[in-house]
Amino acid sequence: MHSVSFPKAPLEKPYELRVTVAIGAAVIVQTGLGLIWAGAASERLAQLERRADDNTQIIERTARLEEQVRFVSATLIRIEEKIDEGRGE
Repeated sequence: MHSVSFPKAPLEKPYELRVTVAIGAAVIVQTGLGLIWAGAASERLAQLERRADDNTQIIERTARLEEQVRFVSATLIRIEEKIDEGRGE
């Protein structure tokens, strides 16, 4: 009598299918995590841009104040000189 043997290919297909599904799932998960990371990075950049805008305003105000202080100092020096001249010193 002849013995019947089944080909091994059908047994290997479920294994190959599991590997394919696992690789596909890993790619999908990594893509999702990459998108989440990109969104978080975008938000961090937006926050840094807002802070930079705030810093620009502070720098402009500081420059204006420095200029006003120079003007006031020059005015005080002139006043002191006129007071000294009036005293005859």
